[in-house]
Amino acid sequence: MDPMKKRYAIVGAGGRSRMFSHAILSTFREGCELVALCDVNPLRMNYQNEVFASRFGAAAIPCYPPQDFEKMIWETRPDVVIVTTIDRLHHEFIVRAMEAGCDVISEKPLTTDLAKCLAIHNAIDRTGRDLRVTFNYRYSPSRSTVKRLLMENTIGEVKSVHFEWLLDTLHGADYFRRWHRDKRNSGGLMVHKSTHHFDLVNWWLCASPETVFGFGTLGFYGKANGEARGAYRPYVRATDNPAAQGDPFALDLRDGGDLQRLYLDAESSDAYIRDQNVFGDGISIEDTMNVVVRYDTGTQLSYSLTAYAPWEGYRIAFNGTLGRIELDEVERPYVNAGQKEGEGLSESIRIRVCPHWSEPYEVTPPRAVGGHGGGDQPLLETLFAGDAVPDPLRRSAGFADGVRSIMTGIAANQSFQTGLPVRVADILPFRLAH
Repeated sequence: MDPMKKRYAIVGAGGRSRMFSHAILSTFREGCELVALCDVNPLRMNYQNEVFASRFGAAAIPCYPPQDFEKMIWETRPDVVIVTTIDRLHHEFIVRAMEAGCDVISEKPLTTDLAKCLAIHNAIDRTGRDLRVTFNYRYSPSRSTVKRLLMENTIGEVKSVHFEWLLDTLHGADYFRRWHRDKRNSGGLMVHKSTHHFDLVNWWLCASPETVFGFGTLGFYGKANGEARGAYRPYVRATDNPAAQGDPFALDLRDGGDLQRLYLDAESSDAYIRDQNVFGDGISIEDTMNVVVRYDTGTQLSYSLTAYAPWEGYRIAFNGTLGRIELDEVERPYVNAGQKEGEGLSESIRIRVCPHWSEPYEVTPPRAVGGHGGGDQPLLETLFAGDAVPDPLRRSAGFADGVRSIMTGIAANQSFQTGLPVRVADILPFRLAH
């Protein structure tokens, strides 16, 4: 044990965990140490260890099943537990880690419903442990540039925001193949995916959602929609299935790489099917969502998320008392764990400032390098390099930020069901300090 290094354990050994494990074993190895993995699937953990050895020359990391989580902490003594499980289990391991004396880094979303959110809140109160949430989109050059413009009062007081996010038929479809398709696991895309977007708006505006109203439907994916358009094919999973041949939505896990080793080859241990039919039964999440939000600052947001668009990216516009800021960005679509070049790479960015009474002009952000619009590496630096990294834009996110982002999605889900607006203060079981 090196007393000069901070020690990390990771719970959840799927594709998402690699952003953290690979960073600890390479860029930040001088000050950080990966001491344990925890996952329901031992085959998946074994493969991760193979990759650690071949890519980084690392010795085998001790592996533990979830029932031995506390034993793992006792034996390996991590300072911090990184939680990258499926969303509905985030709260369980956050609470267990804190009660065992560890701080926590949690993948987004923080959790999926109000009861689990309250459990995390109570654990922080009981233990005093620290929690950080990995909102990597805050760190991308384009979004950071917009934050600076807003902090500099470039367009005055922001009165309204229009935000459209498009997931294409590669990336968007992937949520309907895997565990996310069950709303009990993910909270739907309003929580799992839009938590990124709602967090950005909260951060950009220094605001909290007050009232939320929306409509959401499953209008493209799912068996009924596939049958209505003549797109349905009678298969449960795609790999090795003749019925899936020629289906542009089918995912073949026999790629000879990570998809095969992390999922197909590991099925015998946990029976998780990664390549389900996007036009099959059992989908309980929406693919077409429109939401309006009023914030405690009085600013209003109109937001839409489409999960079957022909291109990937977003458009956002801020309307202020002194003008308007527009940000348009196209991202490279991807399948999680299905490629080597990273997730959410930026392909084109345009930031346009339109002042009142003068000519519009464009602002060029720093070049985006790496996944999530260039946000991944700066996020990792703040997580693993600690106080050495200044944070003038206040990009580091904690428990309150995680709550504010999911509350927009949780309230939107409730509005989808009732057809009524939802006041966040009426459903959140505790108060957040500003």
